[in-house]
Amino acid sequence: MARGLLLVGCAIPRTHDLTMSEQRSFGPLSVGGGWLVDELLFRLLVDLEIQKAQRLRYSVSLVCFAVEPVSAGNGEASPSSVAESVTRHLRGTDAVASWSQGWLSLLLIDAETTHLPSIIHRLTTRLETVGWSAGGSSYPRTATRAEDMLRQAMDLMGRAKEEGGNRLYVAS
Repeated sequence: MARGLLLVGCAIPRTHDLTMSEQRSFGPLSVGGGWLVDELLFRLLVDLEIQKAQRLRYSVSLVCFAVEPVSAGNGEASPSSVAESVTRHLRGTDAVASWSQGWLSLLLIDAETTHLPSIIHRLTTRLETVGWSAGGSSYPRTATRAEDMLRQAMDLMGRAKEEGGNRLYVAS
């Protein structure tokens, strides 16, 4: 049984007529891994994925992830460029959203909370981060609604930041 993101009503325009920023404004961007989406689409995807997971009985994890990348020498990396880098290290079924507050959310399909430490370790190593903080939640283990999962992950990310960063807290 194939699992993956359900994209509803997303028309992706022909790429040779539009700039990269114009392409992003029309729909999700995939850079060979996960999907880069905006906040609203991310919330919709989490909600739809939980509904699908209820029917098909699989896990969905959500991670809120604040990262401080190593400076490239020409200034700080923007949250959107970090988000694009993160998508390259995820599976094609996963989604990433860059939030206006400067942190990222990861929607990880068919991932248990026990997988989150190794996923975060892989990302922080490949992104060459100076510091990071993360919070995670999972359907059905820690929450049954999309907004509860997001709230749990955001609260735990905040707790990780307050306690010095470079740590992941997962709801239980």
